[in-house]
Amino acid sequence: MRYPATEKLEIIRLVEQSHLSARRTLAQLGIPKTTFYRWYDLFLTHGPEGLEDGTGGSPRVWNRIADEVRGQIVEMALEHTELSPRELAVKFCDEKSYFVSEASVYRLLKERNLITSPAYVVMKAAEEYHDKTTAPNQMWQTDFTYFKIIGWGWFYLSTILDDFSRYIVAWKLCDGMKYEDVTATVELALEATGLDKARGRKRPRLLSDNGGSYVSAELADWLSDRGMSQVHGKPGHPQTQGKIERWHQTLKNRILLENYYLPGDLERQIEAFIDHYNHRRYHESLGNVTPADAYFGRAQAIWNKRQKIKLKTLEHRRLQHQKTAA
Repeated sequence: MRYPATEKLEIIRLVEQSHLSARRTLAQLGIPKTTFYRWYDLFLTHGPEGLEDGTGGSPRVWNRIADEVRGQIVEMALEHTELSPRELAVKFCDEKSYFVSEASVYRLLKERNLITSPAYVVMKAAEEYHDKTTAPNQMWQTDFTYFKIIGWGWFYLSTILDDFSRYIVAWKLCDGMKYEDVTATVELALEATGLDKARGRKRPRLLSDNGGSYVSAELADWLSDRGMSQVHGKPGHPQTQGKIERWHQTLKNRILLENYYLPGDLERQIEAFIDHYNHRRYHESLGNVTPADAYFGRAQAIWNKRQKIKLKTLEHRRLQHQKTAA
């Protein structure tokens, strides 16, 4: 059976992210090990384009990126070393109005030894929530995570994340994990969205785990008084809250690069990163738009604009090739 390049890439990602061994995962997928590792070698050498049948990882001549543009891509990569090839490709398209694929950026950076190994975070594959949201403010995910401030002890970050867009609606740094800390964070979210004053608008469901502060009768009564319902993840299945768990990991990978000695210092770093996450960080699961783009309804316009840029860029490359060949 022949697999298209997109399915090969999806299989590679499934194996990398599976909590099972590669052998057991491949057995469940029905993919021979020799076939998988041949694909994987092509992927590591040539990027996603190397998975195309019959290409051997070689790009089409007519579609070669001009040297001037290649130089601009490398310059952007050196200026923004924190960005992945995917993020660089999207940023270049948005800022330069010139389409380049993730595979092309990957291959270009690898040629210049700017990528030494694939940067993947291996996580247990999450189960999808059975009742998916279709618009912002239908359901909010909430949870606590913890930070240690030297000389002060442990502090706890309470966050409200919009399930549809992954937008951080509100957050609060607390000295505990009481139900009052949850209500205070939800109150901030209602105020930030204007839902505290809006009449006749359905308010979000609140999805959480089964921690003591989330299953308390006081919280249930407080939410009911404000027209909000509550959803709890199934015990022993933290994947249900996978979006906010992934947010915690993303946040800590950046925030915990430093030590903190005052709560105010930690709050400023959290605030700065949330601003970056909401408004500037391209999210792959959102189609490479930011959470703010998805939350405020700008995503479709951005995708349409990028598609026009892509078609225009490919036509330009085709014409340049024809002129050269003439």
